[in-house]
Amino acid sequence: MCGIVGIVGGAAATSGGGHTVRRMADHIRHRGPDGDGVWSDAEAGVALSQRRLAIIDLSSAGAQPMISHTGRYVIVFNGEIYNHGEMRAHLDQQFGVHAWRGHSDTEVLLVAIEELGTKKALELAAGMFAFGVWDRRERTLVLGRDRVGEKPLYYGRVGKAFAFASELSAFQPLPDWRPEIDRNALALMMRHNYIPAPYSIYQSIRKLRPGHLLVLSDPMNEPRVENYWRASDVAAQGRREPFLGSSEEVVDEVERHLRRSLEGQMIADVPLGAFLSGGIDSSAVVAVMQSISARPVRTFTIGFEDVGYNEAHHAKQVARHLGTDHTELYLNQRDALDVVPQLSGIYSEPFSDSSQIPTFLVSKLARGSVAVALSGDGGDELFSGYNRYALADAFWNKLSRIPVGLRRASASLATLPSAGLYNNLAGGIMPLLPQRLRRERVGDMIHKAASVLSLRTMDEVYRRLCSHWDPTEIISDAVEPPTMLTGLEPLPDLPGSVERMMYIDLMSYLPDDILVKVDRAAMAVSLETRVPFLDHRLISFVLSLPLSILRAGGQTKWPLRQLLYRHLPKELVERPKMGFGVPIDSWLRGALREWAEELLDERRLREDGFFRPEAIRRAWFEHLSGHQNNQYLLWDVLMFQSWRGATKGFSNAIAA
Repeated sequence: MCGIVGIVGGAAATSGGGHTVRRMADHIRHRGPDGDGVWSDAEAGVALSQRRLAIIDLSSAGAQPMISHTGRYVIVFNGEIYNHGEMRAHLDQQFGVHAWRGHSDTEVLLVAIEELGTKKALELAAGMFAFGVWDRRERTLVLGRDRVGEKPLYYGRVGKAFAFASELSAFQPLPDWRPEIDRNALALMMRHNYIPAPYSIYQSIRKLRPGHLLVLSDPMNEPRVENYWRASDVAAQGRREPFLGSSEEVVDEVERHLRRSLEGQMIADVPLGAFLSGGIDSSAVVAVMQSISARPVRTFTIGFEDVGYNEAHHAKQVARHLGTDHTELYLNQRDALDVVPQLSGIYSEPFSDSSQIPTFLVSKLARGSVAVALSGDGGDELFSGYNRYALADAFWNKLSRIPVGLRRASASLATLPSAGLYNNLAGGIMPLLPQRLRRERVGDMIHKAASVLSLRTMDEVYRRLCSHWDPTEIISDAVEPPTMLTGLEPLPDLPGSVERMMYIDLMSYLPDDILVKVDRAAMAVSLETRVPFLDHRLISFVLSLPLSILRAGGQTKWPLRQLLYRHLPKELVERPKMGFGVPIDSWLRGALREWAEELLDERRLREDGFFRPEAIRRAWFEHLSGHQNNQYLLWDVLMFQSWRGATKGFSNAIAA
């Protein structure tokens, strides 16, 4: 795991390019504290650099930037190729034994690119990665990102240079760096609590989408972006060739694929462990890990004093039964609150999934003992674990039975009176009702319910269910660009609405929220994370399973449950699903109130010019009163405001 940067073209690359990229890489030193390297060619106008977190081949033979055996290619690489041993054997068999310098996966990928070309090399590779490779003969830069988006990669034009980096903060040393916030991307953040690829918070910078390559032949022209792997193709193949085995054979195959994934991901030249929450996904990963390992697997969990957010006792029971070397740490409110001021630096782009806080804390705990930690992320998206899938499907089945014309007419009638008029009328009635029936801002509720009646498709229902703010409430003149929910690319032909929602989450929520959260939190403490469920061969198998298997008997994640029954007693598997969260709602009314009030100050909101403050202030007062829990809405705004304040402070320091 590393941090990578590069520039092509412009004065920064042609004169002093090595110095510039070294400064860029130093901004992401946390991604690779074990060393750095620089390669530049002033005549060609290119410079590359890498910060190294040494995991495989700790010797100098694994150092980067790495030049190919022929001298044609130079690569900077972030991530791991788990089947690099198989690839090495394949390359030696097909092209003759190579004069390998060491046993790093980067060298294997570089040889594969030289022998097979980039696309075919990636077809062989099972792993997580982001890379930049310079072809010295063709003077062409190729960027690549893994199939599901575990590793980040930003790119864009800065002045006359084309630049790329693992994180946005690395662009700051570029001489012509004059970033402008993209209000349309901000609108997406307010809706989703993250900014989905290919967008970033800055107008001139984009994220390379998972499964894609970028080819730059001329730094003054637009690069070509193309995909080398499509989840839609895999899903379509799964429909054409569904798995036809018995239920028991399904579980056998899931365990076989997970075991193969783990056998590759448990290889490291440094200490390795796993996060364990006691939930189905992390327990399945750890159970199979322990069945492979000859020694107790190191597992880590954090607990909280608030029992509503504490899973540590479940994790401890699972660890005891499996025989892992378990470490748990109970944290108090102060431990968690101390993380909040750090978030804008950990996430160099505004991000507001509040489980970022415990994710950072468990990563910090694990880093005290290991350099690599495996996680159970991806299980919900692959195995249909979210309750919202069934909720949205049931709602749409009922709503769609009402003729569209009748729904629209009802919505029009309901919204004839303004929300304010409803609120005024309700204000005279509510005091007469029992306390349990009283509601505030009834007019807003009626108007929102009417907008739901107007929804025309299942995709619109799911988008509404997954939305925080309606950005038009708080941002003027912003137009949300297309996402996976609104036509960024055609969706495959899937048999039902639940499968459609799962596919959308696999393509957006998973890479843009879950994997961003884990990567940045772990990398902030120089911890490599690996996600066994996201092996592309396991994904291909699961996409061949019908929903009737994934949710057999009305149970979510049926195959994973059955797998766990082979390793754990049923009572340790069957328990209510918990999110990995913290009590943001009560913190905002208590310990974080002063901090939040400063960031949500009406004058500050107006002067910054990004938000209309009325709806935000109303949500804040409703939350403080206890009448509404607006933690998700408020955290979105607070994380942007906090990030904005940090970047303004940096800019002022530069100007001074």
